Order: sequence, then C-alpha cells, then structure tokens
Amino acid sequence: MGIVNVTPDSFSDGGHYATTQAAIQHALNQIQNGADILDIGGESTRPGASIVSEQEELDRVLPVIEGLRGIEVPISIDTYKPRVMQAALAAGACIVNDVNALQAEGALDVVVKSNAAVCLMHKQGAPQTMQDSPIYKNVTDEVLAFLRERIAAMDNVGISHDRIIVDPGFGFGKTLAHNLELFKNLPRLSGLGMPLLAGLSRKSMLGMLTGRDVNERMVSSVTASLLAAQLGASIVRVHDVREMVDALKIWNSVREGSYE
Repeated sequence: MGIVNVTPDSFSDGGHYATTQAAIQHALNQIQNGADILDIGGESTRPGASIVSEQEELDRVLPVIEGLRGIEVPISIDTYKPRVMQAALAAGACIVNDVNALQAEGALDVVVKSNAAVCLMHKQGAPQTMQDSPIYKNVTDEVLAFLRERIAAMDNVGISHDRIIVDPGFGFGKTLAHNLELFKNLPRLSGLGMPLLAGLSRKSMLGMLTGRDVNERMVSSVTASLLAAQLGASIVRVHDVREMVDALKIWNSVREGSYE
C-alpha cells in the first residue's frame, strides 16, 4: 500500500504532494514502483495534528481520486469523516481506511451502502493528544478486544468478513514499549482471520530505535515492514514503495525457493 498524502503537515512528506498534480504524479510513480494499493489522505493524523474541515479535506482528495480514474490498482481513502468516505467512494475509491474504525456517526451507513472494503484501526485517544500518556494493562489483549468488538459491529450491519482489514495502529496512542509488544504479537492479531495491515513507515518508534530523523528512516521502515510481513501482515503501508517491493521479492524468492 503506497501512501499518497495530499497534506501540508504530514509527519514525513507533508507539503511534498499537496497540489493535485503533484499528488497524482506521485501516485502514478507509486504504481510504477510496484504499489498494489494507493492510500490517499487529505488530513494528517500524526500526533498533535490540526483538525481539517470536511470541505477542505474533500477539496484535497477528490480531484486526486478523479484524476486517477481508470488506474489498474485499487484506491483507498484514508479518512474518518463519513461525507469524505461517501464522496471518495463515488469518485472511484473502493477501500475505506479509517483510523476511527467506523465509529463516527454515519460511517457504518456509508460502508454498508457500498461494496467497499474497510480497514478498522485501533487507536487510543485523539490524534491531538494520543501520545501524551497512553496506558494499557495489556496492549495486545486490549487491541484484540477492540478489533473483535468492531468486527462484531460489522457483523451486525451485514458487512462480511471478506471486506474487512484490521490494523493494530502502531503509534496511535502507544509508547515504544507498547508498539514493540504489539509487533511481537502480530501472529495473534493475524489470528483474527482477516488481512492484517501494518503501518510502520518512517514512524517515530523507528527513530527512537535508530536515532534517525524522519527522512533518514527508509532502511528501518523497510526492515520493520518486512518483519511485519514475516509475522503475518498481509498489507504493509509504506512511503518507500520501490525499496519495499525489492525486499519482498527477495524474501518471497527465498521462502518459495523460486525466482519466477
């Protein structure tokens, strides 16, 4: 899953692709580099990020989605706002990637009325304050319980399991210790029986472990994402698509004993 942030303030590439044309070109480059999915977002959810109005988010993402009409890979809309979900799906997106796991009023209705897949992510608190003092008794148990509850909510409205992706939410209301504990327990999360998404690319936990600034975390991002795949992640959400694809090619060739 290649990241396309149409934002001025995302933690890694904020402002790089904030114009429609720059974002479209970046998305096309991501496809050329091997992205299987494009995740397009118009509001940063980094710790401390400012809230963006619904209309501003629509103005950012819709022209990009419309400009990519006819591409050969599915488009995911990264939003927690029901109106943005609905407009993006109408414009051509087919996955809703929601950090709020469809808990906003009206979000479930939007997905129910579509054929879209949905990614349900765990977070503790709101992006503005979630890293202030996250506390868990057992982070893996609590994340699993939350995801099971949200899957049950999907069941209740008729969203089938083959439309659901789950995401433990690395860095969303979690300390470094929490993130590492979750990482170690990815096999338990993949045991939910649905595709597991791991979003680790360039995150602060990698900076804490390596001492590298955000724009120097390509190697650690690819390494962490490859480890996540080995532990059960079906989808890795990354900035560095070409490098990630190369790493996966090598791993798959060694694992399968084939270079075809």
